[in-house]
Amino acid sequence: MNAPPVNAKLGKLRPLLVLSAGFGGLILFILAAAIGTMFLLDRVRGDETRIRQAFLGRLRTLEQIRSEIYLSGTDMRDFLLSPGASGGATQRADIMAIQKQTQAALDQYARTLEPEEQDTFLALRSEVDAWWQVLQTAFQWTPSERNRLRYTFFYEQLVPRRTTMLQIADRIAEINERGLNRAEERLSASAESLRWSLIVTFGIALLGGVVLAVATIALTRRLEREVERRLKETTEARSDLQDLSARLVRAQEEERRTLARELHDEVGQSLSAIMMEAGNAEAAVNGVDLRRRVSSIGSIAENTLNVVRDLALLLRPSMLDDFGLVPALNWHAREMTKRTGLNVRITADPASGDLPDEHKTCIYRLVQEALNNAARHASARNLQVTVRNQTDRVMFSVQDDGSGFDKASVRGLGLLGMEERVRRLGGTFRIDSQLGRGTAISAELPLPEMAGTEDYAANSHTAG
Repeated sequence: MNAPPVNAKLGKLRPLLVLSAGFGGLILFILAAAIGTMFLLDRVRGDETRIRQAFLGRLRTLEQIRSEIYLSGTDMRDFLLSPGASGGATQRADIMAIQKQTQAALDQYARTLEPEEQDTFLALRSEVDAWWQVLQTAFQWTPSERNRLRYTFFYEQLVPRRTTMLQIADRIAEINERGLNRAEERLSASAESLRWSLIVTFGIALLGGVVLAVATIALTRRLEREVERRLKETTEARSDLQDLSARLVRAQEEERRTLARELHDEVGQSLSAIMMEAGNAEAAVNGVDLRRRVSSIGSIAENTLNVVRDLALLLRPSMLDDFGLVPALNWHAREMTKRTGLNVRITADPASGDLPDEHKTCIYRLVQEALNNAARHASARNLQVTVRNQTDRVMFSVQDDGSGFDKASVRGLGLLGMEERVRRLGGTFRIDSQLGRGTAISAELPLPEMAGTEDYAANSHTAG
């Protein structure tokens, strides 16, 4: 058996490879785009969280500086109003602690500065340092100096400087808010980039899907056309095989008919002549031994004539052509009863003799095959053959009481030939058999119109 060509194998594999590569590439692209989008989305969310936390942290630090300036001013006021040399020690300690906290807050804020905040923050830090120096000057006063200078110091030094620092802190807060706005703009740009990335991804996926859909439709249409072509070729080949089978069956029947006639007419007549001559010779001779030999020749010729007649009838019973279907079935049933002992009953409509030649041949051959199978394999004792005519069809069946068989496991050439004969004439064939319950073989053949039947029968007899 020859191996299929390499080009044929590649032709079968190419559509599968194209579709697999196309769909696989599209799925990988969508998967990569989804992963990239998830990373970009996580980055945008992380940037948003980081910017918000940084803004809130800077805002808290700035509020801490403000509150500590306020608190240090309040403590300084209490210090200035405290009596005696030891008065205000508590406020002084609190102010020193606040100074350390404020310095720590300023250092923390300095680590998160934006470039545009540098100048404003340095001005604030300079004012804060000057604030603490002014407070240190007040700590050096004597009680009398404190009583004499406290009002002037408070309203001319502390209040203006505190106001200046708070104004600078407000400007830093404004700069911080502008920084937050810029960060939000960057986030908006990232979100816009994400949106366009999603649009591009969707567009590419949609375009790839459309291309794959078009390619799949084109490939499917090509495969459909190929399947239709192959189906047409198969149908034509099947039709040709059926036509060939019909021709072979016709040729077989014609050959059987010719052979049966030759056996009957030529060989049969020759043997009859031999028998007659042997009889004449037996009557003419006087010797007992010679007469006995001539009689033996006549017996042999007679036996040979019977064998030839039986063979001719089995090949193609002349009564099927000369007298019709029903007499041929009755003769075959009698012969089967003689040879096998089967009880065969024939029930047929009288109109069955008017069937077309192919229908008569088909029914006779199916009944013949069914009776032979029942005698050889079924161990049957009784068989019922029924032939019924209707206006447009003829139905026949063969029922036996034999052992039956399993239809799923037994399918011989005889049954296949019976089914093929029925299908060739456009009929239906059915077998109903169960182990131990006998077998029923039935078929139904459609009848052609009368004109067509008469023409066909005339053609068949002319060909014979």
